Amino acid sequence: MTFHPKNILLFGATGQIGSFILSSLLTARNEFNRIVIFTSPGTASKKASLLSDLKTKSNVEIIVGDITDENAIREAYNGIDTVISAVGRDALQYQIPLIALASSHPDVKWILPSEFGTDIAYSPASVNEKPHQQKLKVRAYLEENQEKGTLGVGYTYVVTGPFADYYLRLIPEEQGGGWDVARRKGVLLEKGNEVSLTSMKDVGTLVLETLRRPDVAMNRALKVNSFTTTPALIQKEFERQTGGEAWKDVSEISLARLRELETAAWEAGKPYATVLTLRRIWTEGGTLYDKRDNGLIGEPPMVTLEEMVAEEVKRAGQV
Repeated sequence: MTFHPKNILLFGATGQIGSFILSSLLTARNEFNRIVIFTSPGTASKKASLLSDLKTKSNVEIIVGDITDENAIREAYNGIDTVISAVGRDALQYQIPLIALASSHPDVKWILPSEFGTDIAYSPASVNEKPHQQKLKVRAYLEENQEKGTLGVGYTYVVTGPFADYYLRLIPEEQGGGWDVARRKGVLLEKGNEVSLTSMKDVGTLVLETLRRPDVAMNRALKVNSFTTTPALIQKEFERQTGGEAWKDVSEISLARLRELETAAWEAGKPYATVLTLRRIWTEGGTLYDKRDNGLIGEPPMVTLEEMVAEEVKRAGQV
């Protein structure tokens, strides 16, 4: 009998990426019997109005509890066939217990761990990258138990690459690249190197399309994205959409220089060291594949570079 997910439990539903996943699920609300959010007491208090609207307007069930409470998780899994984790970087370590409990629960059939973003197995060097360590542990747990025959659930890694929404924005340290529309300032990382980006909206779309095709998505990594471009092409598009004139404040950071900045940041204990590592990986080609997997899940329409730049120009109040 073919498995079709009908009852979804989402962790991190009101967070950076989880909110886009939830929004996409709600566009297809009639395809699911239940959509359930598991949220912390703190979030439930801070976002009470949002959660109330989700409950009354979209028939979303809200479970308030502690992600480390095994009894609460077991109870939340009752009647759930598919679990999606969109927890942030500071909560990745909690996923292994979540998976273990799902594996032993009679109702849960499929889990999508929080893999959205950089591919943590792009090359042999990936195993040593500091930002990847918690996600690597999650993959190891899933794959080792699957190999031993002790894993009671299927899994899918939805690997989207970097989020275009943030890649396009000049980060505070500036040495990590990005664009500031208001100041007409661009800092280009190795401007000719290609990078594949995914809008956060498209992350939601890609997860929904993955759920619609468990037959091709189960027990594998799906490497998907919105578009592939270069920093130089992004710069040209910003200039085109802001009047057509060249920006005067445009600089380039070479890959060699980015590596130096990254090393210095880690040695000094800077909080943005992780950001520099990720941007170095992307600049090295860590988002590129001979063939992306969008076609396996129906080649859903994706946001374009032009649309992403237009959003940034609008956000900066330039239109």
